[in-house]
Amino acid sequence: MFGPGALRGRVAALAAVIVCLLAAGTWIALTHAPAQAAGGADSGQGGGAGHNQADPLRVLSVTPAPGATGVNGAAVLRVVFSAPLAADSPLPTLRPASAGSWRRGPANTISFAPAQGFAEDEHFRLLIPGGSAGVRSAGGGLLASSRTVGFRTARYSTVRLDQLLAQLGYLPLTWTPAVPGSEPAAADAAAQRSAAVAPPAGTFSWRPGYPAGLRAFWNGGGSGSLIVTGAVMAFEADHGLTLDSAAGPQVWNRLLAAVAAGQSNSHGYTYAVASQASPETLTIWHDGQVVLRSPANTGIPVAPTTIGTAPVYLRYRFQIMQGTNPDGSHYADPVQFVAYFRAGEAVHYFPRYSYGYQQSLGCVELPSAAAARAWPYLTYGSLVTVTAP
Repeated sequence: MFGPGALRGRVAALAAVIVCLLAAGTWIALTHAPAQAAGGADSGQGGGAGHNQADPLRVLSVTPAPGATGVNGAAVLRVVFSAPLAADSPLPTLRPASAGSWRRGPANTISFAPAQGFAEDEHFRLLIPGGSAGVRSAGGGLLASSRTVGFRTARYSTVRLDQLLAQLGYLPLTWTPAVPGSEPAAADAAAQRSAAVAPPAGTFSWRPGYPAGLRAFWNGGGSGSLIVTGAVMAFEADHGLTLDSAAGPQVWNRLLAAVAAGQSNSHGYTYAVASQASPETLTIWHDGQVVLRSPANTGIPVAPTTIGTAPVYLRYRFQIMQGTNPDGSHYADPVQFVAYFRAGEAVHYFPRYSYGYQQSLGCVELPSAAAARAWPYLTYGSLVTVTAP
């Protein structure tokens, strides 16, 4: 220890040395290290340089909420963190993958907008990576552990299915929105997906010219009527899909794509009635006009034609039709212009001496010229009604 006088003497001597060194062109730097708390990283007990630890990153909210169901297919995913993410931070991933893009902001939010909406009635998982390789805040904070958030999208509305089929010309009805301008733009994929879940209000109107009996197969929309069954089959045939009349994901994807591209029904709407009242006839309406009325034959009493209505599901320009006669013998007959509408029953040409009577083994037989005229109209999904005698 030094007394005050000795300390002053040593400081003066040190100052003189510094002056001499500066005069000789030598620079020196004096530094001051602040005292560390006892037991701290730089207290002399652990060695190494000190640093500030960033606050851990936290997930504050996720939209849609974890476990949500009935989510609109046009929904935007949002994740709110406790701090903004670093510019080069990894981002969450979606399973199954869906086309779209992540965006940052506002504030501590990131959002994912699907390019064409999410598929209907599907379970999605949002994976938010954590740990050293996970999401990272701008200040370096890490999410402690990964998180997985699941949600399920809603089924698309059958009401909207009917609206779109009507707009594309696959129904004998038109559809008009209740509020002008409430119909989403055809090319707005997100808006169309949203409307598929929550359809706009509107009304269906019958196109003129069809027989009153056709209305029995329409239930007002939204409940899977026989008219819609045929319309879905017609759409499936036009777009190379399996003819199962089920409006599943493939049908919806193609339907929305057709709306966006303006791909309307190119072959019009057809309805046919085979009347067993004597003399028997087949009448075909196409786009509200009678395009054919011809004598026809239906099934004999031991092999009757089924009474009722069904859509055309199979067509052949030419076929060898085979089966068993009532006496047990086998037949293999060449037929033309074949349109099957129920199991083994079809409208087709078969040579007879006369027409207008029960002569077939269940099919609706037509003369050659009439069958050739009928066949282009009896496309896939066209309804064929067989009435009682």
